[in-house]
Amino acid sequence: MKILVRERIADAGIDFLRRRFEVDVDFDSPLEEKIADYDAIIVRSATDVSAELIDRAERLKVIGRAGVGVDNVDVEAASRRGIVVANAPQSTIVSAAEHAFGLLLALSRNIPQAHAALKEGRWERARFAGLELADKTLGVVGFGRIGQQVARRARAFEMDVLAYDPYVAPERFRDFGATMVESLEELLSESDFVTLHLSLTEETRGLIDRTRLDGARDGIRIVNAARGELVDEDALAEALQSGKVAGAALDVFSEEPYAGPLLELDNVIVTPHLGASTQEAQDRAGIIVAEQVAAALDGHLVTNAVNMPAVAAEDMEQLGPYLPLAAKLGALAVELAGGNPTRLDFQYFGQLAERATRLLGRVDQPVNYVNAPLVARERGVEVREESSTASHDFTSLIAVTAFAAGEPHAVAGTVAGRGQRPRLVAALGYDLEVELDRLMLFAENDDRPGMIGALGRIVGEAGVNIANMAVSRNRREARALMALSVDSPVSDELLDRLRSEPGFVGARFIRLPE
Repeated sequence: MKILVRERIADAGIDFLRRRFEVDVDFDSPLEEKIADYDAIIVRSATDVSAELIDRAERLKVIGRAGVGVDNVDVEAASRRGIVVANAPQSTIVSAAEHAFGLLLALSRNIPQAHAALKEGRWERARFAGLELADKTLGVVGFGRIGQQVARRARAFEMDVLAYDPYVAPERFRDFGATMVESLEELLSESDFVTLHLSLTEETRGLIDRTRLDGARDGIRIVNAARGELVDEDALAEALQSGKVAGAALDVFSEEPYAGPLLELDNVIVTPHLGASTQEAQDRAGIIVAEQVAAALDGHLVTNAVNMPAVAAEDMEQLGPYLPLAAKLGALAVELAGGNPTRLDFQYFGQLAERATRLLGRVDQPVNYVNAPLVARERGVEVREESSTASHDFTSLIAVTAFAAGEPHAVAGTVAGRGQRPRLVAALGYDLEVELDRLMLFAENDDRPGMIGALGRIVGEAGVNIANMAVSRNRREARALMALSVDSPVSDELLDRLRSEPGFVGARFIRLPE
């Protein structure tokens, strides 16, 4: 497989990839002419991975963004193509939090202005008198990993911390010594300083606008080291000039490089997008994104994928073996339902139910983990999920039921053995246990002597080798099911011969995803 590194990342990341893949480092060649040759591309913020570019990327499986945001990647277009988009959100947490806090300190004590004046030969102690942070209220807008680290540092400076984030559980605010507020307006009205730590979405674009600034506490000071588009810069400039906002410290702007009116104001501190610009952050980003790209190309779980549900590191080891099992069970249920189900039910039992199983329900069609939800919606397939700590006969179990024409078609499986191999434990109304392999043959027959031998003879004469086999019977109906994994595909002629053999009720061959 081939990887294109389009922007500079740490040498350690490139070395890691080169031990396993063919890697081209090319910053200059026309990307639209090269992209079709690669299975993966790694970018930072300067490369626009547009829908048009993705359409040309016939082999592309993963886009790696060495950094936090993915604003320069058309995630929807990538998702539709089943391309994983992965970033390195943890790489810049410390750097971004420290820079935001550095801006906060500079803003409270007028450090850049005093520095510039003294460099020009002016000793102006009275003019640059500042404020102590202790006992002031800091409002943190966006309480993800960076916002949490800023709150931790603010508490060390004896600040009172308010935080607003409707997507964070209440206990996380308490963990970092912050008080949760119910609205952004409440936070702005009660804070002496405000720092922004949000990703850019249509919902957050222009969040700090003229109306919200009008409702803020008089003399508030604002720090933005997240995304420039979060703030209406014209409204901010007016508020700074009127004194409504006493000062602002900005590392990011709606257009960069920035050359607008905010640069002309004495109560504004600016830096040229330095939040992630530490040696440690750059090295971490390159190494993390290299690991994510390698995981995607190897077919492993991608923990930082932005277009798949995130899985915590502590759940990775437990969930990993169940991903191929869930994929195979989902595909098997769909095939047994005739390939066109209207609903899929995923049930998780036992220890597995205690983990982040939401990812497993994303593999209901013979597509990949990325575009399965989109494909399901487009095809009108309803996906339901349910968990129970009841373990039945197994420590962990996944059951999948596909509904077609109102009829349920249920299968169930678990993993077992040293290699945690997928095992099929229920299908077609029978309890059994057999390895769930890529090529499966199911034969239902009358429960009487000689049927196993008859199947073996017919399959052997056709040159098909049986890898594994299990037999289960239903005493009430005097029927039995033989489930086999085989080494080569079963032809329609062989299936017809089995069906016509006395005592056989039905036979089905199913090819599962690799």
